[in-house]
Amino acid sequence: MHVKVLFFGMLKDLVGRSEDRLEVGEGVRLAAVFDHYARRFPRLQDLASSIVLARNQEFSTPEAPVTEGDEIAFLPPVSGGTSAPPEAEHEDELGNYFAITRAPLDPRALTQRLARGSDGAIVTFEGVTRDHSSGRATRYLEYECYVPLALKKMREIGAELVSSDAIRRIGIVHRLGRLEIGEASVIIVVTSEHRRPAFEACREAIDRLKRLVPIWKKEYFTDGEVWVEGQWDDAVPRLEGSPRCSG
Repeated sequence: MHVKVLFFGMLKDLVGRSEDRLEVGEGVRLAAVFDHYARRFPRLQDLASSIVLARNQEFSTPEAPVTEGDEIAFLPPVSGGTSAPPEAEHEDELGNYFAITRAPLDPRALTQRLARGSDGAIVTFEGVTRDHSSGRATRYLEYECYVPLALKKMREIGAELVSSDAIRRIGIVHRLGRLEIGEASVIIVVTSEHRRPAFEACREAIDRLKRLVPIWKKEYFTDGEVWVEGQWDDAVPRLEGSPRCSG
């Protein structure tokens, strides 16, 4: 069987590529695919406790079976251009909007897209690039993501918040590529009848995005560069602590 294997963030740097093709035998599990690369790149094994696996654009456990043509992704911890169409976008029947783009973000345009005459509150969050991190001067940032899974998780976050909170609509847009100091990396807009649920949903949305959406940030300093390490949500299956399979 042949599968496609994707690497993101710091893992891409460790293995020296963003994509690979691998031939595997019948009955192989995801853990065995990881073990194959960990033997070639021992640093992967050191990071096993924080790496998440995805199979066909869904988070998956190491014991999940591998089938012909699968797309397998190794995902490190999430961290929390010119005008161009979004890399991916989705607007549902309720008017909620989610997108991943390389173009500069426009909170006013997103607000106009979501707002209705019945809304009494509109809360906007912008995450912007600052000029320092841990005492070092930041020159710029670069963001990358696993686009299909990232958009899917953004939609799930939005759907859960709309169904559980007293809000009307939500929009989440994240930017990829190089960001200069002061540029926005993410915008979230929440509309509701009253202000309190809008504030609470907006805060919950960015907190969940930081833990669940596979987006990675690399910081460039005057004296080096580093992938920013975050932390997966406890609900996301991990490599470490699960039964290992051979094959």
